[in-house]
Amino acid sequence: MRWKRDLGVGRLTSERIYLVTSLPPGAATGSELAAWIRGQWLIENQLHQVRDRTFREDASKVRTRHLPRVMAGLRNPVIGVHRQDGHTNIAAALRRTASTACGPSPPSD
Repeated sequence: MRWKRDLGVGRLTSERIYLVTSLPPGAATGSELAAWIRGQWLIENQLHQVRDRTFREDASKVRTRHLPRVMAGLRNPVIGVHRQDGHTNIAAALRRTASTACGPSPPSD
C-alpha cells in the first residue's frame, strides 16, 4: 500500500498496488520487488523515453520486417555514447554534435 497526497485539496489517500510476477511466493521481499520496479522505470525513462521523444520513434514510418529493430539498434549506441560523455539531455547533445560535425570546413591550401 502506498500513500499519496492530492495537492489540490491536501487530502491524503491510500492506494493498493498489485504486482504480477512469475516468482514463487517468498522468493523476493517487498523491498526487492520495489527496487526491481524502480529499475524498470529507470530504463524506461533513460532509454525508451529518449527514443520516443528525441528520435520520435513512435512516429517513424519504418514498420516493415527487421527495420524497426535495426533503427533502434542504431539509436541505442548513440544514446549510450552521449550518456558516457556525461550528457543528461540527449537532444541538446545531438544538436551540439551536429553543429560541430556539420560546421564549415577549414580553407584548404
